[in-house]
Amino acid sequence: MSANRPIERIAFAASATEDAQAARAALAARYGEASLDEAEVVVALGGDGQMLLTLHEVMGRGLPIYGMNRGSVGFLMNDYSEEALPERIAAAERAVIHPLTMRARDCEGRVHIAKAINEVQLWRQTYQAAKLRVEVDGKVRLAELTCDGILVATPTGSTAYNLSAHGPLLPLASPLLAMTPISPFRPRRWRGALLPDRAAVAIEVLEHEKRPVAAVADNSEFRDIRRVEIALDRKTSLTMLHDPGHGLDERILAEQFGW
Repeated sequence: MSANRPIERIAFAASATEDAQAARAALAARYGEASLDEAEVVVALGGDGQMLLTLHEVMGRGLPIYGMNRGSVGFLMNDYSEEALPERIAAAERAVIHPLTMRARDCEGRVHIAKAINEVQLWRQTYQAAKLRVEVDGKVRLAELTCDGILVATPTGSTAYNLSAHGPLLPLASPLLAMTPISPFRPRRWRGALLPDRAAVAIEVLEHEKRPVAAVADNSEFRDIRRVEIALDRKTSLTMLHDPGHGLDERILAEQFGW
């Protein structure tokens, strides 16, 4: 895809809402619609959830994604307009991101592998708090964390559930991951950690029969987990496109100042 020529082959991915489906129909009628195998770019229509679904769908295809907001939040999306779409795409700024790989072993010994663009979460499954042991690069950093859960977020995901759990906002280009506890009970004052994005994280579930835990990588959930290993997948690259001056770094900065 080059800024020197117009974009001709566009695929569309829309959420199931009436607004998103109407937008897809209008844009496809105006600009034509290519399949994913033929497309130069994918236009995602909906909210941030649709952007995540589309990123997962194109993973491994090398297709950039240009999102337009037809949903509720739209932090990852551009403003919606039917005008000059190929020109907007050609002029867009590119942000390259990498997902996390989650490797989760359950109580039956089965191993589940999933990718997370936003975050990997561990959650208690019952009324009892989870007890977790946290390792970073093979060294135990927390021998026992009693909590509702814990998450490891990428810079892209730092604006999502991580922010709601009072985790830090990370600039998109920062070589960091955010580790954020969810309702920590003991140690009560632990509020999380910033990790280098090369770190290998392992979380062991203590008393797993009495205090079962689920592991979630974006929208993939696995239950009755004993151990989770998390690392950044540098071999997988995903590209999001944003209008000039409205990229994720600017939005993250504005978010920190209350805009």
